[in-house]
Amino acid sequence: MSWPQFREFPCLRPKVAGKGFSQTGTSGRKGINEKSLSCCSSGSLERQAACRARQAFLSGRTRPLEFRLQQLHALLKMITERETDIATALKQDLNRSQYDTPLLELTGLENEIKLAIDKLSVWAAPRSVERSVLTLRDQVYVQPQPLGVVLIIGAWNYPWALTLGPLVGAIAAGNAAVVKPSELSECSSLLLRALLPRYLDKDLYPVVSGGVSETQELLRHSSVGRLVMEAAAAHLTPVTLELGGKSPCYVHPDCNIRVAARRITWGKFVNCGQTCIAPDYVLCEPSVQNQLIECIRLTLLEFYGADPKSSADYGRIISQRHFNRIMGLMEGYTPVIGGQSDAGQRYIAPTVLRDVPPQSRLMQEEIFGPLLPLVAVSDVDDAIRFINEREKPLALYIFCTDQKAVVEKMLEQTSSGGVLVNDVLMHYALNSLPFGGVGHSGMGRYHGKHSFEQLSHMRSCLVRSLTMESVNLSRYPPQDRRRARRSRMAMRAPLIDMSRRTFVWAVSATVIAVASWSRSSSFY
Repeated sequence: MSWPQFREFPCLRPKVAGKGFSQTGTSGRKGINEKSLSCCSSGSLERQAACRARQAFLSGRTRPLEFRLQQLHALLKMITERETDIATALKQDLNRSQYDTPLLELTGLENEIKLAIDKLSVWAAPRSVERSVLTLRDQVYVQPQPLGVVLIIGAWNYPWALTLGPLVGAIAAGNAAVVKPSELSECSSLLLRALLPRYLDKDLYPVVSGGVSETQELLRHSSVGRLVMEAAAAHLTPVTLELGGKSPCYVHPDCNIRVAARRITWGKFVNCGQTCIAPDYVLCEPSVQNQLIECIRLTLLEFYGADPKSSADYGRIISQRHFNRIMGLMEGYTPVIGGQSDAGQRYIAPTVLRDVPPQSRLMQEEIFGPLLPLVAVSDVDDAIRFINEREKPLALYIFCTDQKAVVEKMLEQTSSGGVLVNDVLMHYALNSLPFGGVGHSGMGRYHGKHSFEQLSHMRSCLVRSLTMESVNLSRYPPQDRRRARRSRMAMRAPLIDMSRRTFVWAVSATVIAVASWSRSSSFY
């Protein structure tokens, strides 16, 4: 399960939160006092790091855009200068190919940072909104403000992209951030902890490991997101959860099965199936199964050769516990492709299973490994029913040629975090799209501008003048029929977009209204 979470991370009154990290108390903005100073000199190292981050945030140095840009440039420099070190760590953690490291993690991160650098002045600027007749001459706008201190709990399957991606949004929005990488990707975690303080402000963006025993205990639970949310709820702390789930892939008979098989095979078995938005299972009609299986077999031969175990492009399972879990899911089935394994190397071959019963354990929990079940459905309506009988997935994949008849129907009658037609995974790479789940697959969204907004408070601002008091008289007591009528007229008037034609009408209406109200009162 892949689950980067990030949230406002206030500093007093410790409580154990996700992944063995000490979460702390009130969300109000407080000055640096003796109590907060003592917080930073006592308690666990994690708590001290959080307190130092809060102190640094309260100093105000994240507020100027120039500082945020400097930190973003430094983060980009770290990724480009240390690409070889990062690739080596990922090779040790996941047997990741050196060529896959830029493709799957670093290039997307670089694009995310460059976008934030290019657009930050626009994202952070006050946003004018429509006005009413009564506020025509006032300043009415929304001002993005930083939330405070954010906790980022990283994921082990893409330990750089899913940890530093949210950090880009946190920095751009002007927050401090406590970064908590996963101990399961041990080499990447140690490298990140060594590198980040060399490039970024070490007080504002500390890296903590937390307690390994507490982390391992938390990871034994299937509902990790619930535990994180419960810990945050005790302090009214907002949470963004990317949880994964069973993302279905529907293959319609009219599509190009060969091309569909190539794309599905890549998305399912890249990173050894350990991707939160990997196709979890395939829905197709019985007439399609044999052709699809044969095309997947040929594609696997093309991608990884006759022995995927010896392929430099095929990964490994992250830990022995996850290896055992995945092997347990396969018990009782005879694979039509693959099925080989090596516990010593944590290797499981790309595996396809057909005619898997919907009630089986394999279909009840997220696989998060290189097993691809094929489930038979009679038609697109049967596929829709199958999807809707289960929790809402993080992604829905549809392969078909007749997009009007099939795609529009599935879009209208299903719900998922995202939808991708005739491909897999690639919507994640487009940072103009928000990425996130719905229901059990997660809440909130991030990427690009969406990360900035998710980690900002959109503050409503109305700045008025003390002149033209006659306009306000109708709201004051003592009330009578005439004043009530004027109030209703003003309140029912449409909102005014100052950039459109309604502006001329609004000015005229305001002049008439002010003149009318002025004649009935000498107050100005």
